[in-house]
Amino acid sequence: MSRESIKVFAPASVSNVGPGFDILGFALFEPGDEIILRKSLYGKLEISSITGDSGKLPYDIEKNTASVAIKSLLNKHEISQGISIEVNKKMGLGSGLGSSAASAVGAVFAANELLELNLSVEELLPHALAGEFVASKAIHADNVAPSLYGGFVLIRGYDPIDIIKIKSPKNLYCTVIFPDIEIKTSEARSILPTEVSLKKVISQTGNVAALIYGLATTDYSLIARSLNDVIIEPVRAKLITGYYEIKKAAMEAGAIGCNISGSGPSMFAFSNSEEVANKIATETKNVVKNLGLGSAAYISKVNEVGPRILD
Repeated sequence: MSRESIKVFAPASVSNVGPGFDILGFALFEPGDEIILRKSLYGKLEISSITGDSGKLPYDIEKNTASVAIKSLLNKHEISQGISIEVNKKMGLGSGLGSSAASAVGAVFAANELLELNLSVEELLPHALAGEFVASKAIHADNVAPSLYGGFVLIRGYDPIDIIKIKSPKNLYCTVIFPDIEIKTSEARSILPTEVSLKKVISQTGNVAALIYGLATTDYSLIARSLNDVIIEPVRAKLITGYYEIKKAAMEAGAIGCNISGSGPSMFAFSNSEEVANKIATETKNVVKNLGLGSAAYISKVNEVGPRILD
């Protein structure tokens, strides 16, 4: 018996992951977005409701990441079924945790299940990327791919797109601290250097390679040494109030490493126990509070599942 409606959860993600600018990302168990799709008798695609966005997201189906992703899927497979979309944002906009990517991923994952298309994640990926493009004005898979595939991923290249899943330690914990600061992705990209010295490139690529190896072999010492970004972090840290104070608190609480998630302002810290992960959350939130800012904290292992059906 075919479904008339479906409710799914699509996870947030950490992208860049230290030295892996635009090429590394992993999915979290929380936060994320809920997407509800209902078959419509009117034969059209529409957004019926958006919650949790403080009125910031568009209802125009040509401008919303969820509807654009579904429209791309429907057009590709020449499907005329009407669909009503409900977007429930369960994460902050502009958080650096792949908010727009989660909506796009949740939308195409839900549509695939609702319409019983039986498409693979590889086949869903370009449609989720089409939705993400509306928000970022560029094709970036380092949030979309981990949210859709689950786990830790490497984007080797885009022509054609090549997604590689990376093994990571079972007891790797991630603490995310999200200070109440607004950073636009466009602003965070506009300040990046257009040229980088060969010395920095060598250092950065060495760290990326070692980080991947450390993750695959559960070598926490190597992960700690490799989670070092010599190109992007020094520039973007300036956009996050108290960045180095927050990072220092995370490291003193026992973090293996700490860096910026995506464009920020969220920061992530790795640890190898839930106890340390909780301590990092407490200590970093205290620092942010002392800076006169509010914050949210999330603790998660790497989410190997990706999106899932809720109802």
